[in-house]
Amino acid sequence: MDSYNSFAEYYDELLEDGRYEDRCKYVLDAAERFGHPMGKTLDLACGTGTLTLLLRQSGVDVFGIDGSVEMLSEAMQKSLAAGEHILYVCQQMQNLELAENIDTCVCSLDSLNHLTDEGDVRRTFSGVAKYMNPGGLFIFDVNTVYKHREVLADNAFILENEHVFCAWQNFLRKDDIVDISLDFFEEENGVYHRSSEDFSERAYSEEALREMLENAGFEVLAVCSDLSFDPPKPDDQRIIFIAKKTD
Repeated sequence: MDSYNSFAEYYDELLEDGRYEDRCKYVLDAAERFGHPMGKTLDLACGTGTLTLLLRQSGVDVFGIDGSVEMLSEAMQKSLAAGEHILYVCQQMQNLELAENIDTCVCSLDSLNHLTDEGDVRRTFSGVAKYMNPGGLFIFDVNTVYKHREVLADNAFILENEHVFCAWQNFLRKDDIVDISLDFFEEENGVYHRSSEDFSERAYSEEALREMLENAGFEVLAVCSDLSFDPPKPDDQRIIFIAKKTD
């Protein structure tokens, strides 16, 4: 999964629904809600490390893993600029290998949807379970089947700010997989430079994800609407799973 290489430079600026501060607070609230000390925490598919940094600044012992060197470069620069020394490792989430066990794992902003092969999702869940201490929490979000079929589908979007213009095109195919094509146009001294990124995301049903989690050794404690502890609604575009590693 080498996606978001060109996107890394623009990711934080263009990601309108990131709401990183709210996501950090949600993770901490979820841990408190279920009586769980955060302990050693993995930010899986950490991207540019914004959530990782916020967790560290909230007192969490956290490190990050991502499959994109470009994303991790942005993450390292960001943490160093903030005076924080955070460990970042370049690794595919479905091939997880850790040097020590963890107590908490978070995976945010539809990172798991990038795994279009169900077997890779199962391997990711099994890897997290392998290195998680009994009673640990796995908190992650996913884009829903509704979002892929009704919002992304075969639609196009425009994202822009004063630095970059992005043309976003989607193509829906079987198994609720959306092929995504991004074209970036950045102006410099009156000349526009173009870069492109292509990747795919797959939506999995709540039932399928529950089954995969349980087979990996997790108990699903809650499935919620995004940044809420309320049950999901039929038209939710993103939902959050909170699962506990069984003994």
